[in-house]
Amino acid sequence: MPVNSFDNYPMSWKPDKKALKRPFYYSIASLLEQDIIEGFLAPGTKLPPQRELADFLDLNFTTITRAYKLCEFKGLIYAVTGRGTFVAPNAARSITISTDKSTNNIDLGFVASFEQTNNIVAENIKTVSDKSYLDQLLNYNDPTGIPHQKKAGLNWMESFGINADTEHVAIVSGAQNALAITLTALFKPGNRIAIDLHTYSNFIELAKLLHIQLVPIPGDQFGMLPDELEKQCSQTKIHGIFLMPSCSNPTTVMISDFRKHELAAIIRKYRLILIEDDIHAFLTAGIISDYHQPMFNLLPDQTVYICGTSKCICSGLRVAFMVYGDAFRESILQAIFKINVKTSSLDAEIITELILSGKAHEIVSQKKQLAQAANDIYSEYFPIGNPMGHPFSFYRWLSIQEHIDPLQLETDLRKKGIRIFHSDRFLSGPTIPNKYLRVSLSSTNSLDELKIGLETLKNYLDSL
Repeated sequence: MPVNSFDNYPMSWKPDKKALKRPFYYSIASLLEQDIIEGFLAPGTKLPPQRELADFLDLNFTTITRAYKLCEFKGLIYAVTGRGTFVAPNAARSITISTDKSTNNIDLGFVASFEQTNNIVAENIKTVSDKSYLDQLLNYNDPTGIPHQKKAGLNWMESFGINADTEHVAIVSGAQNALAITLTALFKPGNRIAIDLHTYSNFIELAKLLHIQLVPIPGDQFGMLPDELEKQCSQTKIHGIFLMPSCSNPTTVMISDFRKHELAAIIRKYRLILIEDDIHAFLTAGIISDYHQPMFNLLPDQTVYICGTSKCICSGLRVAFMVYGDAFRESILQAIFKINVKTSSLDAEIITELILSGKAHEIVSQKKQLAQAANDIYSEYFPIGNPMGHPFSFYRWLSIQEHIDPLQLETDLRKKGIRIFHSDRFLSGPTIPNKYLRVSLSSTNSLDELKIGLETLKNYLDSL
């Protein structure tokens, strides 16, 4: 194609040729990053094909490839085999979700843990403080957990179907910490992890921080689609997969038993590392008829199983159990030492005492009752159709009109006294026409406050 024949040719991105400096690939990547951050390239924008951009800039194809790879490495763009390269959905902003007490808004955004049960935990702390070995809980010993604490954790996870030994379990500082340890231990910058199209936003941010590429896979009411996962694995090198089988955040989808077996076959075939975040297993095991076993049991040598206690017992103690196969043991232990040095034995002892005394099951029972009541209230304002996802979920996935601007919606509702999050915050791949809100049911100070928040939300949506 002749030089300068692109002057009037429509392209989604035309970097300023005069701004290019050597090395050109780095300069192109910097210009692309700047235009994304400043909002000139919207999320989901399809970028020019590499050869087309090379012709436009009078540079060789390899230079453009290196520039795109650098931006992909930073999480700014992503490539879909056979479709092209796109601006990442949340490349220009942080989507980390955390609690925010700076306002008096009703919180329908952050998913807390029905903190009304914390009085039971507070009473239990007094019991732990009277233990004869309290001073031994305050040192550097047993960095992955004291043996009796690990046994208590394994006892807790037996009800979910996990069978392991103390040599293959570690106690860490919450599920998010477990995810950071897993990614640091078992993945390298540039590795690819398959995930649901809508997924846990803090995992997206963590992968971005560690320069790990996420490969979005569509799903249905039973979970991630096996054929789509197979197609991506056959077309590009996928190193791992992240799943939340008991109650996927934010969609509330539960992966059915037959789908677990289908996905396990593909994971086994392509030797993927499975990160199984089963933080909501306590809501499911023994109650939901289609819950038979965690995926860890299908792929024990390829899985890191994460069981956090923040939702089921107490969010503030930040304790989670990691279970892993022998092949991962050394790498995970090294990562724990490097990142944590150790997890608080005092916090772990409080969780241990709650488990062994039976108080943990009492807490879970109360949380389930609160979750049921909150879901009943939600269904009064927004009737839940089928498939509805997890019936006791701490949050719901509410379909809304497609034309609503997500940032404007979140801003409008904050002005009305509500914090809530739009589905675009959870997107790991291309923007899709269907839009949702993740509505937290577990963070209000009372169920009466939840009613007020849901009524305000309904009135706002009805007015659009």
